[in-house]
Amino acid sequence: MEIKVCGPGCASCKQAEKIVEDAVAAKGVEAEISKVTDFAEMAKLGIFSTPAVVIDGEVKCVGRVPKQAEVEEWLG
Repeated sequence: MEIKVCGPGCASCKQAEKIVEDAVAAKGVEAEISKVTDFAEMAKLGIFSTPAVVIDGEVKCVGRVPKQAEVEEWLG
């Protein structure tokens, strides 16, 4: 599973990244978490507002910090 947390590194982006890491640990799933800070790369993903979370190429949320329970649900 590949998870991308998109954002320039603001407080909300860091919070989203921590929530994703906590959710992956809680679910015990194998996932590669990467940070996307390049706006051109985000635009290629169709993301124009941050923070955003992309799981296996599918944009799950944009412009807000997701709740951990929500992320755990996305992880299956």
